[in-house]
Amino acid sequence: MQGTAPAPAKGGPRVNEEIHTRTMLLIGDDGHKYGELGLDDALAIAEEKGLDLVEVSPEAHPPVVKLMDYGKYKYEQQKKAAEARKKQKVIEIKEIKMRPTIDDHDYDVKMRAMKRFFDEGDKVKVTLRFRGREMAHQEIGMELLSRVQRDTEEFAKMEQYPKMEGRQMMMVLAPR
Repeated sequence: MQGTAPAPAKGGPRVNEEIHTRTMLLIGDDGHKYGELGLDDALAIAEEKGLDLVEVSPEAHPPVVKLMDYGKYKYEQQKKAAEARKKQKVIEIKEIKMRPTIDDHDYDVKMRAMKRFFDEGDKVKVTLRFRGREMAHQEIGMELLSRVQRDTEEFAKMEQYPKMEGRQMMMVLAPR
């Protein structure tokens, strides 16, 4: 049964009796190369040392097998994966709502909140709601959104240009 069988469905490398090749290149837990050995000899060495045979490189000819504590190896892999997940940043879309007739101080407060969102790496959706007769003066809303874009252009880029949806005008900005 010379050659390599496909990796098992359970995922992860093959261990001990799951290895089906007759000959393999055995590497010790300390990095010492035992050379090319048969499966029975390799299993005997692993049992003598109280370790597992783990297929490190099944595609190689002959396949490379290493002596290690498989439980400890799996635990280390889980820790690495958990650490990688912890470091990932999920980008959220934060929404800032304004009115076309927003006052200067209110505008400044909204801009500070937007700056904070960009610093955290989030995207910002700026929504402008029109009420009543304000719909007749949509150019005021466009001017306000272009002012927002100008004020944030050093730390944010436009991802979605301003567009009308019903009685609201919206645009999306992303951090640079």
